[in-house]
Amino acid sequence: MNAKILPTAAATRKGILILMLGVALFSTMDAVAKGLLQSYPTAQVVWARFIGQAVLVLVILGPKRIGPTLRTPYPWLHMARSGFQLATTALFFLSLGYIGLAEATALADTSPLLITLGAALFLGEKLGPRRIAGVVVAMIGALIIIRPGAGLFSPAALLPLACAFCYAISALLTRLVGQKEGPATSMLHAALFGAVATSIAVIFVWHPIALADLPRFVALGCLGTAAQFCLIRAFSMAEASAIAPFSYLGIVYATLFGIAFYGEYPDFWAVIGALVIAGSGLYVWHRETIKR
Repeated sequence: MNAKILPTAAATRKGILILMLGVALFSTMDAVAKGLLQSYPTAQVVWARFIGQAVLVLVILGPKRIGPTLRTPYPWLHMARSGFQLATTALFFLSLGYIGLAEATALADTSPLLITLGAALFLGEKLGPRRIAGVVVAMIGALIIIRPGAGLFSPAALLPLACAFCYAISALLTRLVGQKEGPATSMLHAALFGAVATSIAVIFVWHPIALADLPRFVALGCLGTAAQFCLIRAFSMAEASAIAPFSYLGIVYATLFGIAFYGEYPDFWAVIGALVIAGSGLYVWHRETIKR
């Protein structure tokens, strides 16, 4: 039986930085999507995100590399991963029509706990006390921000919670496939799956796109593509349970974007929660970058 090869401290540190960049890009994409959802159907905004990724990946690869990149000995894993990724985006975008950007992000960011537990149960990753502490403390920070007793938990809150579940499965599959193949294969499969599925759905709800909104639709696809690449790279080079807590930074980004673009100012407890999340992330990062 072969021993499991653990990522080095340098690889874990790099994975954390790449994930942080990916979370920032995803948060920017979500802020752009929230504005578009005020004028366009959810299915059309989700379609723009995946059709943009499909076009960009195909252009970057070029005609000669598309066929070899698509070939994989793990087609069902890619299909499952792509399906859960599409569900993650669709559920989160749908939730933005009912609740605020920061609140939706806070609920969706319960996913690191699911990722950490799933990585221990299904990928054989070590679930040490420091990783557990980082996840739990970050979740406490998230709860401080959303304050369940304040009335946030409504039927609409189930959408980002379902999004968290789908994201966790997608992340675990990304880690599993990423150890076997390069990121281009995962990017292309996810892009084509999402583009085909949403192109069928958008036929029934299409709304003409205003010329002034075209840059935002293009930005949506570009941001989603760059963010997805970062996600694949991060989960391919570091253990899922080690980098998962840094997904909580999305709450901080979402709060800042809420202020900048939608006039949603956080209250005192939201600031405290954000500090708790940042502190837990820095603690895990410090511990994970110490040489084994």
